Amino acid sequence: MIKNIEVFETDPIPKAVFKLALPTVLSMIVTVFYNMVDTFFVGQIGDPNQVAAVSVATPVFLFLMAAGNIFGVGGSSFLSRALGEKKVDKVKHISSFCFYAGIAVGILAGALMLIFMTPILKAVGTSENTFGFAKDYLSFVAYGGPVIVVSTALTNLIRGEGDAKDSMIGMMAGTIANIILDPFFILPQFLGLGVSGAAIATVIGNAITLIFYMYHILFKKTVLSIKLNDFAVKGIIGGVLAIGLPASLTNILMSLSNILTNTMLVKYGDIAVAAMGIAMKSNMLVIFIQLGLGIGIQPLVGYNFGAKNFKRMKGVMKFAMVCNITAGIILTAVYFVFAKQIVGIFIKNQEVINAGIYMLRVLMISSPFIGIMFVFNFTFQAMGKALPSLVLAISRQGIVFLPCIFILDKLFQMNGVIYAQPIADIIAVFISLGMFMYINAKLKKTVAE
Repeated sequence: MIKNIEVFETDPIPKAVFKLALPTVLSMIVTVFYNMVDTFFVGQIGDPNQVAAVSVATPVFLFLMAAGNIFGVGGSSFLSRALGEKKVDKVKHISSFCFYAGIAVGILAGALMLIFMTPILKAVGTSENTFGFAKDYLSFVAYGGPVIVVSTALTNLIRGEGDAKDSMIGMMAGTIANIILDPFFILPQFLGLGVSGAAIATVIGNAITLIFYMYHILFKKTVLSIKLNDFAVKGIIGGVLAIGLPASLTNILMSLSNILTNTMLVKYGDIAVAAMGIAMKSNMLVIFIQLGLGIGIQPLVGYNFGAKNFKRMKGVMKFAMVCNITAGIILTAVYFVFAKQIVGIFIKNQEVINAGIYMLRVLMISSPFIGIMFVFNFTFQAMGKALPSLVLAISRQGIVFLPCIFILDKLFQMNGVIYAQPIADIIAVFISLGMFMYINAKLKKTVAE
């Protein structure tokens, strides 16, 4: 029997959206605060080299999470459509494949990180002062590769089944454990392991999340499976990778665009780099809330697309867009009014605060609209539309963002670099709208036939 079937089929659309999206949004908010707290505790050591080491190593760690999203987002989209088609056996094959493939990819990724550690760290910009610390951090992360990849995948698979609550509980349990363990492992008055302690706490947090999810699948009422005899490749791998790879690419490009922005700001001074880092972290909360709503509706869209209930599917999309636009407008107003106080939380240097206020307000320009693109993007993924999903994945922080930042830097120097992201965001919104209009026309034709 399909779990939470009333959410997919009979609940009023606002109720169904909030049931699935609210836990996802809360999980995203917790993740943002976790990133801030992790940096905070390493900063308490008083060694700027260790803080810098974590900063340059973090994008490499995010590649492991991107690998998890190949099987998490790809598997979630695939199994939601299978649920809509009432193909329970297929759901078991999908979930089992994602579990074991995630373990294999996690082992491979961790091994590659350990083998090519030196060239990787040089590529992300470590210095003589930070290389050793970054190596310590990533070494522990690499050993935890399978745990990180599989826990990330199962977060999405459980959400794809419609159990957003347990998905949130598992994710928050690991995150809270990570936050509690951080000071114990990092600070000198306890174990004093510094950046190594931060990495150990991260791996343990992911392990706790994974244990919770495995208990959920093995002992609770669910159609998901991690049994080896349910593992299948034929008819499964293509459906998972078609959506999983573009989704993973989104995470990778997000990390690379942040690295590029900081690299291009270096020539304008350390104040600019520090201010942009703070502005991006502050803006991350707004982006993740809207992203969380887009991720949250994905199972609902996928199920109704699989069931050919296009009217309900479009109703879900419209309601999600209204919510994202409303949230974007409110948060933009709050950030514009309280920009000084928000930036001041992170640092007391007045030059950095002044630059950060300006940068934060610029980044917020696209916030009322960017949620539209997230809804379209996760709708394409839920529908199994691989090409539109891929194009959107590489547009916002790839084929649109890259020309923007290089051209605007040449024309307007530092101001051009600062404005590149919101301009790229707005262009990506129009691209997503055009794609949906084309797909919607084909849907109407299908319904008519």
